[in-house]
Amino acid sequence: MLQKIKNIYHLLVAVFANIWYLFPSRKLIVIGVTGTDGKTTTVSLIYHILKESGCNVSMISSVGALINGKAYDIGFHVTTPSSFALQKFFKKATKNKKGKKNYLVLEVTSHALDQYRVFGINFDVGVLTNVTHEHLDYHKTYKNYVLTKACIFRMAKIAVINKDDESYKIILNLRSQISNTRWVTYGMTKSADINPDEFPFKTNLIGEFNKYNILAAIATCKTIGINYLKIKKAVETFKAPVGREEIVHNDSFSVMVDFAHTPNSLLKILPEAAKISKNRLIHIFGAAGERDFTKRPKMGEASSKYADIVVLTSEDPRGEAIDKIMSEIRKGITDGFTSIDYKSYVPKKNDRKIIFEIPDRAEAINFAVSIAEKGDLIITTGKSHEKSMNYGNGEEPWDEFEAVKKAIKFKNKQ
Repeated sequence: MLQKIKNIYHLLVAVFANIWYLFPSRKLIVIGVTGTDGKTTTVSLIYHILKESGCNVSMISSVGALINGKAYDIGFHVTTPSSFALQKFFKKATKNKKGKKNYLVLEVTSHALDQYRVFGINFDVGVLTNVTHEHLDYHKTYKNYVLTKACIFRMAKIAVINKDDESYKIILNLRSQISNTRWVTYGMTKSADINPDEFPFKTNLIGEFNKYNILAAIATCKTIGINYLKIKKAVETFKAPVGREEIVHNDSFSVMVDFAHTPNSLLKILPEAAKISKNRLIHIFGAAGERDFTKRPKMGEASSKYADIVVLTSEDPRGEAIDKIMSEIRKGITDGFTSIDYKSYVPKKNDRKIIFEIPDRAEAINFAVSIAEKGDLIITTGKSHEKSMNYGNGEEPWDEFEAVKKAIKFKNKQ
């Protein structure tokens, strides 16, 4: 009930923001991308395709806003900004003076949909990447989560949806209720409107999951009239956004930074990381405090399925005890792993099946780098591009890339 009251307030704010900025989305071709995993990559893909095709295009995603070529910070832990911030960005995006249509690609969270932050936006296309285990602390059930995501289709002229995803079965029942929307499906099978057989492509991105992100982008851009040959060419030159499968060190051992922070995203990126590793896979991760706790053991299970060494640490614990969070992750770690105190650990060559618990994330990264052997791949997940950490006393500066850099520099001095 309290959340519903809050949402009414958010709705009123959104209405006022639209009026204040004179409904700027009406002067744009707006593409909204929602889903649990893959949103940022898909937004960036669509942006890249449109830009390479000669379109005026802006984008707003979890890594920041890029409006008419100018970069803007959107704040800590933000994916979809507040209504006023959104409408202000939209207004800026309308001011491109080249005489062409102006496109804007927006990453949309389920919270933003439920809280009416995107109310009044004139979506030309609504895209759904997938719906997996996440945010059940807020939505309570998977079905509620899917239905919230599907709200974007009620606001869009065209719906682009993953036919292979579990959510498709639920959304299929909604199609008759959303009569004014054109539906376009994508997937790996020929029954999907956009599939790799009819629309083949080459890519530098790793993993099957990225093929779905590419298909979503192809479906979107083809639907709005972009030539397929231009789309295909742009896909070939696309590079993953910052902190997505990003190799930041590649010498005797390697380090990859990725934003994966759900069970599904870990199950997608970790096997790909394991393929790249020439020796052991060392996984550093945690889980957000005061958020969906039911996913924690599933994340532990996913990690132990592919990692040789698991290093549990902080990922914005907020007011929740870090030891408690790590304990809940550890419950899902499969048998065969041994917990060892990192302070008393004496490294043995090719040690495997070990869990270390290091609450301080910088210290966790330092430790993982210190024990890395030739051919190992260290992967840190969950923080990536984010510039702050919340240990319970507000936002503190954090830089995952800088932490890795410092750890490697210290190791090289030894």
